[in-house]
Amino acid sequence: MAILLGGCAEKSSEESEGPAKAGDPLTSLDTLGYVAGVQKAALAGDGEAVRREMAEFQDEFRKSIKLADPARAVDREAARQAARSVPGVRSVAWVDREILFVIVDANEARSYATLDGICLALEPLGDTLGVVVNLQSGAARTGDELELLSRNCQLEPGDRALLSQDRQLDVVDPAVRAQHKANQILSAQSEEDLKRQQESLRILEANTPSVHD
Repeated sequence: MAILLGGCAEKSSEESEGPAKAGDPLTSLDTLGYVAGVQKAALAGDGEAVRREMAEFQDEFRKSIKLADPARAVDREAARQAARSVPGVRSVAWVDREILFVIVDANEARSYATLDGICLALEPLGDTLGVVVNLQSGAARTGDELELLSRNCQLEPGDRALLSQDRQLDVVDPAVRAQHKANQILSAQSEEDLKRQQESLRILEANTPSVHD
């Protein structure tokens, strides 16, 4: 049991260096540790300890399946104030019950470091597994700079909490941005380069069998 407790203490120390994390499955060793804690408390007749151990187990299980705790939803107005205290943040607004839209002053501030800072500022206010932060640069001048940086506070980029809606808030669709880049590269080519490309395409078409033949 001492080994289990020592492992938990080490894990807590590591997690304290950054935002809380969810999504890691509970191992059989984790489960046995909680069961042993409940049994020990029950044998000692300590009802409060039993409830505490059970609550911790339920909380860890909930995080393992990436389910936000509705009873600990982050207070919206308090979250806005907390997020605005993070260096580089210009303005903050809620898009819906889980998406926090943040505009930063500079392109450099549109980073995961800023996003982590916002999530850490929100942690004392409730369960940040129910919060998705979207960062946008207020100094953006190009489509790439205008692109949103988005992540659930406790999950990896692109991952979503259970029952969460995956909403696309980017002003410019990534596919449109990619096409725009290709057009820019094409327009920057010399006339000679374009002629070579056209000739290559002509030769390819001439030597490719038709599906109608």
